[in-house]
Formats: sequence, C-alpha cells, structure tokens
Amino acid sequence: MAEPADPSAPAEDEIRDALRHVVDPEVGLNVVDLGLVYGIEASAERITVRMTMTTPACPLGDTIIEAARAAVRAAAPRVADIEIELVWDPPWSPDMMSEVARGHFGWPGS
Repeated sequence: MAEPADPSAPAEDEIRDALRHVVDPEVGLNVVDLGLVYGIEASAERITVRMTMTTPACPLGDTIIEAARAAVRAAAPRVADIEIELVWDPPWSPDMMSEVARGHFGWPGS
C-alpha cells in the first residue's frame, strides 16, 4: 500500500502551474507546454524538478534553469531545498509538446 501524500508538501499541480510562467525565450513558450518538464517530486523539505532542454547546446539553459528555480521558490517559499535537475534521457522531441505548443507553431495535433 502506498503511503499517503505529505499534507504539508506543495502539490505537484501547484509546482507545474508555477513552471508555466517560465518561458523559453528562444521560442516564446513555457517549459511545461514545450514538454521540457519530465517530473516533479515534492515533500515538505525538498522539491526536485527533472527537466531538459530542446537541445544540449541550448545557449539559454542556465537562464531557464534559474527561472525555473525562482518560479518554484515563489510557489513554495517554505520548502528549504529546491533542485532543478537537468536530464538528457529521454532526449526531447517535438512529440512531447502540448496541443497548445503545437498550435503556437501551426503544427497539427498528435
């Protein structure tokens, strides 16, 4: 049986909503709709966000990571430890984008 969620931990949806305010300046869309957020783990003491970039050569990767950290900090100011983990597996692809992002680029839905 799974343990009940920690009621003092921020909800994953709250963290994901905060990350919707983090925009990749090269494409003008948020990191959630771009499919860059791979996972969120939250407890009362720590939040870990696993995310990627559209390419390992992204020149704004550090800027986006710091913006993500700031957005999570604003959404969960009482959480002491916030980690934004940059991962490359699985590699990002346009298939990971939301319908909103596809529409932004004028691409047909999945």
